[in-house]
Amino acid sequence: MNASTARPAAPGARPLAGRSVFPIGLGCMGMSEFYGASDDAESLATLRAALDLGVEHFDTADTYGFGHNEALVGRFLGGLSGADRQRLTVATKFGIVREPGRYERRIDNSPAYIRAACEASLRRLGTDRLDLYYCHRRDPAVPIEEVAGAMGDLVAAGKVRAIGFSEIGPDSLRRAHAAHPLAALQSEFSLWERHLEAELLPLTQRLGIALVAYSPLGRGMLTGALPATADLEAGDFRRALPRFNGEAAAANRRQVDALRALAADRGLPATQLALAWTLHRGPHVVPIPGARRRTHLAQNAGAGAVALDDAQVAALDALFPQGSAAGARYPDAGWVGIEAA
Repeated sequence: MNASTARPAAPGARPLAGRSVFPIGLGCMGMSEFYGASDDAESLATLRAALDLGVEHFDTADTYGFGHNEALVGRFLGGLSGADRQRLTVATKFGIVREPGRYERRIDNSPAYIRAACEASLRRLGTDRLDLYYCHRRDPAVPIEEVAGAMGDLVAAGKVRAIGFSEIGPDSLRRAHAAHPLAALQSEFSLWERHLEAELLPLTQRLGIALVAYSPLGRGMLTGALPATADLEAGDFRRALPRFNGEAAAANRRQVDALRALAADRGLPATQLALAWTLHRGPHVVPIPGARRRTHLAQNAGAGAVALDDAQVAALDALFPQGSAAGARYPDAGWVGIEAA
């Protein structure tokens, strides 16, 4: 890398919910559901290993494993020293209502549901205040000002420190932020999925709202090490995702092969190059790659120290232009409550 043209490395901390956090967070969903069988002992060890690497932001939701994920994170938090717990920002979410064994969902944003969901999350996480509370998906029948107001009431009551929304569009973001200050917007964002760059990326930065990027490695596709879809575990929901099947999957894997070659030329794993690109989209961007095991945690965390020069950014932009991923992000049932397509 030519030092004279290198951009500064991603800073050592990112602002989130009134704190500064390590630039890479941890998505915990896969520890409970959607990616095959769970192993609580390995999950707890993974959470601890992430903390030891410096990770300070952990992301869960009440729908992940129907409360299992929050309870698992709660077990982890309960074993920490006061000092370790104090430096963490743990986020959870409400709004997706599902039945066990089914991917299909409905959305509930009613104030009564928000209050009840908050109390249930507090119990499972074993805490008296949620660091960051998201509306996971939006019900368009409920005015977003009403949703933000009900969440603001939880802040006023001392049950929540900061609030955010997931997968809402620019107009909704402005309206919600006007009703109650938002700390974060969580949306899918990666080399593979760049739909929010035109409006939401600059808007969140302008408003001082963190952009928490979920699936920054394309649900594993951007690692370049994902097994063939047919070889994934029986309970892995990627088997049903359009981007992981048929001609779309073949096209996407060819694109990722080119990413691996680009990374190899720079002496990096594809994972780090993809995460570094995401970090360099703005100082307010916090990627939360998921992990079920300790295997790749250090590699993910190391992306925060990778500097990219203009030529490298341009090469990645050219390789993954907006809309280049083949296939839809979700099957039909997964689009419920999503505004930013």
